[in-house]
Amino acid sequence: MKLPVLGALIDERFLTHRLRSSSLAGIVGGLLTIALFEYRFYVNHFWSWDLFAVGVTIVGVKLAVMIWYRLTD
Repeated sequence: MKLPVLGALIDERFLTHRLRSSSLAGIVGGLLTIALFEYRFYVNHFWSWDLFAVGVTIVGVKLAVMIWYRLTD
């Protein structure tokens, strides 16, 4: 698939790599957020609800999109 505006600069490989890197970044961001929440809870005995909310949101969106694509594909 060639895009008419940028021509040969962007092709299917570029779009596939962007998709994979975005997915991996979301997963790693969610895991790091949850790990930081657990660290603050177990070491400092402090409930960091903002980190919990961000982690649950990342995981929830990722799962919702996976279910959506599975049902509509």
